[in-house]
Order: sequence, then C-alpha cells, then structure tokens
Amino acid sequence: MQLTDVSFRAGSEPWLYPFSLTLAPQETNVLLGATRAGKTTLLRILAGLDRPATGRLHTGTADVTGVPVRKRNVAMVYQQFINYPSLTVFENIASPLRIARLPDGEIRSQVGALAEMLHLTGLLQRYPAELSGGQQQRVALARALAKQAELILLDEPLVNLDYKLREELRNELANIFRQRRTTIVYATTDPQEALQLGGHTALLAEGRLLQWGPTLEVFRRPATLDAARAFSNPPLNVIRARVDMSRSEATLENGETLRLTSSLVARLRDTASEVNFALRPHQFSLAPPVSGERARLAGVLELAEIGGSETFVHISSGGLKLVAQVPGVHDLALGEPCELFFDPAELYCFDERGLLLFAPER
Repeated sequence: MQLTDVSFRAGSEPWLYPFSLTLAPQETNVLLGATRAGKTTLLRILAGLDRPATGRLHTGTADVTGVPVRKRNVAMVYQQFINYPSLTVFENIASPLRIARLPDGEIRSQVGALAEMLHLTGLLQRYPAELSGGQQQRVALARALAKQAELILLDEPLVNLDYKLREELRNELANIFRQRRTTIVYATTDPQEALQLGGHTALLAEGRLLQWGPTLEVFRRPATLDAARAFSNPPLNVIRARVDMSRSEATLENGETLRLTSSLVARLRDTASEVNFALRPHQFSLAPPVSGERARLAGVLELAEIGGSETFVHISSGGLKLVAQVPGVHDLALGEPCELFFDPAELYCFDERGLLLFAPER
C-alpha cells in the first residue's frame, strides 16, 4: 500500500501531518513511537475506518482512499482481547472461514494448522472466559490470520500482557510473520520489539514521520536526533560539545574534556564547532577495558535500578544526566562518585539542527 501526502485532523487539531510512505509488501512494517505519536490514527486510516484529511491511499493501481473497511481485505488485532465470548476457540478462529463459505473439511484443516502454530490445539473447545490473557490474544491473532487478509494491522497487541507472556509471544510473532505471505503493520512503543520483529520501521513522533526504512538501518543510522531518541529505550544520552580541532579535543557541557581520536578528528574536520554527541545506554560500561581506546565520564550516582540480569545506572555529571545499561547486578552506593566508560568510536554525532553527521562505523 502506498500513502501519498496523507494527513489527519480531529476538528481543528492535527493528529497526523502530511507524509508519504510505501509499505514493504508481504513483510512486517513496524510503526514505532511514543503514546500519541499517531500510530493508531494511521492504522485506522489503513483499515478504512477513518478517511485522511488530505492525501491518497493506493493498493497497486487502485485508489482505496474512500473505500470503507467492510469492502477491504483487512484484518485488525487490538490491544484488548476481542473474541466472541459465546463461541469456542475453534469457532472464533473459524468465523472468517465460515463467512467465506469454505467447506467444513477445509475449515477444520485450517483451524487445526493455525491452532498448532499458536499453541492452541488443546484449547479449541474452551470459551474465551476460560483462557489466560496470552491465550485470548493468540485466539484473536489466529482469527486474523484465518481471514487470509492482504493486510493485517496490529495495534500494540502485547501491551496488556505481563512481561513473561509478552516476551514469549513477541518471539513467536516474529517467526509467524516470517512464514506468512501477508503485509503486516505492527504498532508499538517498544524499540526492542521493533528490533525483534525486524522488517521495516516507521518512526513517528507527535504526528510526524521522522524516518522510514529497514529496521536495523533506521536503528543504526538515525537521520536526526529526534529519530535517535524515538528509537532508544532507556533514553538516549545526549551531550552538547564544543569542538576545538586545533587541540584535537572537545569540551563537553559538563566541563569535562574529551580527547579526540584520530578517527574522530577525521570525521569532525568539516563540521561546525558546536555538536551533539549521543550514546545509547548499553554503550557505557562501569570499568575500563584491559586494552583499547576508552573515554571516561565522572559523576555522582543518583539511582541504580536492578532489572534481572542488568543494572540501569543513573549519574549526574556537572548538571548532565546520564543513564547506563550494564550487564549484571551491581551493588552501588547512592550519592557516591561513579565513572562511566565508553569507546569514542561508538559516538553518534548530530549538528546543531539535530541532523546526523556520523554514526558508529560498526
């Protein structure tokens, strides 16, 4: 599907600003952005539930801008577990096949295959009220897949599940999508989910399309500082700096000095003196390496969040707030000095306007 200059307004308030986008056919297309970024609005436009204020939608050569949802071959899975409460799991999954008037034998075959794929085989005679949240969401997904729709839209389908179920289903969905010859559009607020699903990703923020492309490419080379922030959780560390090429150093906003490696000197040679360096939290470590280039930022520990197999370390450094995501469980004393180390080769660099100057080479 191709969107050209599509926008949307609710009354006088713009919810989507004009943008153009061509979905990757028969692949997973992720809509990634914070709450109110415009993801659900875009899904409703793709489904035919809402009509854009401006712009056109095309499927191949057909203009489907004004075509209502009932006349489109589209399936949608919502955050909530929407199933028919009076029907068994089998009949829930079979409902679009019965509407299509398939023979009973074909219906049994397709429902059985989908149930096996989504681990529902032993639950086919149960009712939705007898299922867990994860099982109910599996049923909703199976029904959407049974429809054999050309376009499947998923609006944060895992957000209401607990962590364990979310991780389990997320991995399963990535495999299922790879097996289907269907165009998938999947909305999420979670950058990790986008990376696991792969495919292509559209970064959205406050109704604007920031960037679109293959997921790994968008992650590795964010075109702007806003795009880098949208594709980072925990939040991206941004450090303003003044570069002095004559001394091969940069003065950071916390007053510390970063010695520029020969690689950084070469990449900064034609840039302005004011830049924004950026590091993702996982690019920090708590100890210098035994060998290799390493830079240091010193500060005071404000918070240490232990999250299972990793620790999120928050420090304040001369008014600069930084967060590091380090493997392992670390017993750190709040209010005590703390040092974070990083490889200068892993720095992202953006100009004063927030445009990408360079990204890590690896």
